This record gives sequence, structure tokens and C-alpha cells, in this order.
Amino acid sequence: MRRIHKKLTLPALVAMALSSALPARAADCSTTGWPTEDWPDARAEVAAARAAEIQALEDYAFTLQGKDEERKGLRTDGVVIIHKGRVVYERYGRGFDASKRHLSWSMSKSFTSALVGIAVKGGALSLDDSICEHVKSSRQDNCAITVRHLMEFASGLDWREDYENGGSYQTSSVLAMLYGEGRQDMVSFITAHERSDAPGTSWRYSSGDATLLAGVLDAVLRPELGRDWPWVLLLDKLGMKSATWERDGKGVVVGSSYLHATPRDLARFGYFYLRNGCWAGEQILPEDWVARSTRVSEPIKLKSYERGRDDVQGWQWWLNRPIPGVQTELPFPSVPEGAFAARGHWGQSMSIIPSKELIVVRTADDRDGSFSLDTFLKLAMAVVEEQP
Repeated sequence: MRRIHKKLTLPALVAMALSSALPARAADCSTTGWPTEDWPDARAEVAAARAAEIQALEDYAFTLQGKDEERKGLRTDGVVIIHKGRVVYERYGRGFDASKRHLSWSMSKSFTSALVGIAVKGGALSLDDSICEHVKSSRQDNCAITVRHLMEFASGLDWREDYENGGSYQTSSVLAMLYGEGRQDMVSFITAHERSDAPGTSWRYSSGDATLLAGVLDAVLRPELGRDWPWVLLLDKLGMKSATWERDGKGVVVGSSYLHATPRDLARFGYFYLRNGCWAGEQILPEDWVARSTRVSEPIKLKSYERGRDDVQGWQWWLNRPIPGVQTELPFPSVPEGAFAARGHWGQSMSIIPSKELIVVRTADDRDGSFSLDTFLKLAMAVVEEQP
């Protein structure tokens, strides 16, 4: 896609931002009762019918082990379950309530992925664009990296995603980006990294790739839509009134890590993906975007720097799928194949189970690794499995 083409199509993107009734895919956009203002409430009905299942869920998710200040055990801050477009369960802990935002950490990556889809649909961006068409790189060889490579965590950059257990500002790329030398200009910090692999030949989970995506989007969208383009194109449309997104020193949202929102608003984003990128009659994402985003990425089949059972990714989403030719078992065996999730540090998750029309949001402050998403989702599914 050439620059002149982008200039011609940016007005179409602006029109998309302002539109509330673009042509829609009838199968997903004809749903009535979109929860832009509030969710329909079925909690009392479900509580009466599924008391034992709810108790089992709470016994697992809301039972602290040891002293809270020791940060041990499951430290759940909130759980919201949406079934067939209705709130069927909601509970908070540790001083949180329905009105309080929670840091989503790497759930932010899935929002950034969606915003790339909107930019692609509007013609402002192509997946095959070099990053150097939009941002400066101090290393010319990094111009081989495309938007698609970033979406697949396949930039090939020698990125160190080490956190508090084993990471330091000197050895961890992500800590240096978020809190150290990179925090003022994250795009420049990321693009200064050397490559360990050719782009597209390996998969390495990277907050650098996701943050660089946000930098590319900002360069493309800010001239026409202003610095609040994530709200103009997506967050305001979904009614995510609680959403805030921290920025680096250049004013660019930190696409990997720093979106804050209430669990109910995070669930709106899940419902948006459950309905194939449609909201209130408008097909906001390309019609094939959700399907493409939730396929196993090609680079992860070739070479992976992380080969745990649950390290299965699409376009910045965690997938409950096998990896063809590599891994036959599902990451979450108690959950139907085809489920997918936005996940974040310290236990954040927003899981979408299309076959059950189910969205499960959990916010938390887990520190010891004892939480099992598979167990939690198995218990959450039991709450709704007999509902009509």
C-alpha cells in the first residue's frame, strides 16, 4: 500500500470514526440490546438456579491463602460473567467494586490488535507496511519488519521480556521500556534493538512488538483524529466510559500494557469480539478480522522462544487451540477448542468462549503462580451450563 493511497483513504477512516450505521454483517450486527449504556442483569435469576455452582466458583476464586500483605494465593479483585449478552455473575474483593478501574496489563495488547484492524479496514494501514513507512528506526535493517510481523510477535528483535522475577533494568527490555531509559520515547527505544532472527521466522512474546504497533498507529491516526484516536475509533463506541490509557513521554498510548478499565467495560470489548467486531449495527472490524486474529500464527509453528503448553497465540490473543505439527493438546483442556483470551500480568484475563456465548473477566493481583485459568473457566462455565 503506497502513501498516496493512505492519503486518499484517511477521510474514509474519519468517516468511519463518526459513523454509527455503516453496512453491517447481518448475522452478528442484528443483535438487539447492545450494552453500550449498561448490561442487562440476570444475576438474581442465576443465583437462585445455580447456587452450588456459584459457591464452588467463589470457593476457588475468592479464598485467600495466608495473609493478604504476603501476596500469596489467589488474590481476585473482580469477576464478571456475561452469558448471552446478560450479566449473570459479578463479585469484587480486596477493596474493588464495579466502579473502580483496574490495570489490565497485557490485556492491552488485544485492544491494540483491534485498533490495527480498524485502521486496516479504513485503508489507513496495511499489514504489509514496513514500520519505517510510519516511524523512524535508528537501525536500517529493522525496516524489514512489517505490521504483520508485529501482530504475530515475529519482529525478530532481540527482546527480553523478563519481569520482577529475574529481570532488571539492565537485562530486561520490558522493564527498561516501561520504567527506565525507554519510557520517554518507547518507539525509539524498541527500534534501536538488534535482531536475533529474520522477521517472520520466529515467535517471541514481546511487549516491544505491541508497543511499536501503537506507535505506528499513532503516527498514522493522530494527524487526522488527534491523540485520543483509541477512544474515537473504538472505546467510546463500545461505551467504555471508564477506560484510561497511560502514555509514554511522546504522548503515545502504551499499546502493550497500560489500559485501565472496569471489568464490566472489559467485558464490552469481549462482547465486541464475540459479535465478530460489530457493535450497535456497525461492522467496526473487517468481517474476517476476528477469525484471522484467532488462528494460530505461522511463526509460532516455526520457532518459539517459549514452548509452554499455553503459549499459543494468534494476533495478540491467547488461543485454546493446538499448534499444527507441534502440539496436539489444548492449552486449557476443560475449555472448548476455539476459545480465546486477552491476558495480563498478575492474573488479568478476559476469556471468550464463542460456543457457549460466554465472556468471563477476572481482575487480580496474583503473585505466586498458583492460579489456574483452566480450573477457573471450568467453574465459570458450570454457572451457566444449564441456562436457556
